[in-house]
Amino acid sequence: MITLRKATAEDASAVADVWLRSFNAALPTVVRPHSDDEVRDHFREFVVPRQDTWVAEAGGALVGVMVLHGELLSQLHLAPDWRGRGLGDRFVQLAKELSPQGLNLWTFQINKPAHRFHERHGFVAVEYTDGSDNEEREPDVRYVWKP
Repeated sequence: MITLRKATAEDASAVADVWLRSFNAALPTVVRPHSDDEVRDHFREFVVPRQDTWVAEAGGALVGVMVLHGELLSQLHLAPDWRGRGLGDRFVQLAKELSPQGLNLWTFQINKPAHRFHERHGFVAVEYTDGSDNEEREPDVRYVWKP
């Protein structure tokens, strides 16, 4: 059974680990500007305590994370072995319930599976950039969902 719940301070390390595993599996060619330890610090000190952070828990382990910042769906990451099992669908449905006026998100242009996923959920690509405004310097795309 998979449970979606708000993250707690005690979840921060596991949340960061899910993010790291997901990012490394989905985007192996994207250079991360921060070390694993810096990522863990960021989740512990900023993301989990200050943003609307949700986790998916299965069998006592965290297997997914979603972070909302107002209408921005800023993070949606799943443990690699949990992709394609409907968990991302559940997170997007929750995000839409929590932000019924609409959502937007950024993803890298190279991440074609994410494009297909978000488009399947009604998101529309509205802006493409050369990546000069993100830390990775990776071309990205902004998606918007309106009810």
